[in-house]
Amino acid sequence: MAFNIRLLTPTSPQWPSSLGDLASPPARLHLVGDLDLLAAPQGLVAIVGTRAATSYGERVADSLGYAFAAAGVPVVSGMARGVDAAAHRGALRGGGKTIAILGTGVDIAYPPGHRALHESIAAAGLLIAEQEPGSKAHAGSFPTRNRIIAALARLVIVVEAPHRSGAMNTVEQALGLGRAVAAVPGPIDSPQSAGANWLLGSGGQVICTIEDALSLMGVHASALPPAADLEPIEAEVLAGVPSGGAYVDEVALNSQLSVRQAGVVLTSLELKGRVWLGSDGRVSRRP
Repeated sequence: MAFNIRLLTPTSPQWPSSLGDLASPPARLHLVGDLDLLAAPQGLVAIVGTRAATSYGERVADSLGYAFAAAGVPVVSGMARGVDAAAHRGALRGGGKTIAILGTGVDIAYPPGHRALHESIAAAGLLIAEQEPGSKAHAGSFPTRNRIIAALARLVIVVEAPHRSGAMNTVEQALGLGRAVAAVPGPIDSPQSAGANWLLGSGGQVICTIEDALSLMGVHASALPPAADLEPIEAEVLAGVPSGGAYVDEVALNSQLSVRQAGVVLTSLELKGRVWLGSDGRVSRRP
């Protein structure tokens, strides 16, 4: 895919003034996509978390990303596996308002498995990188990226993060910049939620519902469009998804279809917003 890469410097009219809060702001940014997202009137929200997300964490990040984008608030994250990717995908479903801050060149999909996500954000949202085009990822590029996420956001939301993680590094930088921070509570025995739960115990805003999160940005859930009409086979497969969720092969068995057939139908149901497919293979109904 050929990218139309634009360059911004601190003298550019569209340069985000919030980057001036950094002790060491970037000297330039390379961008692909909709630069108008940087000037969203409500500001930007960052949704961050662990790469090793649980199905619960990915589902929550996806739902938050969708709700914010549908309400007109662009979602910022780092396009990593797990929570970041789920937040971006949810925002893409909600209208495309999402911004990925990369630790590589803006033309490089990282991890490589996120090439399709990278292209989707380029087409409907915005990609930003401090490094020169073509630059590969290295250990120091991600903390550097995190400071930009923290600076751009009015609010940083943590969905599942261990104590020592990139997400908590972003939180530390956000707190140092005076940004609001919030977290989604998780099980007390889950390592993935240890950092998020610590943040809540240290004064972070608690998010118990999607409306809790939206209210922190001064917006409310937009009216959902009418549910898309389902084909008979889609209704049959949806009926085969238990309220507590199930794996694809279980749904296939319940629907008396092959796993391949059920997978095709479930993908269609996901595009219609009726189910959520976790990276662990579990399928859950959307509320």
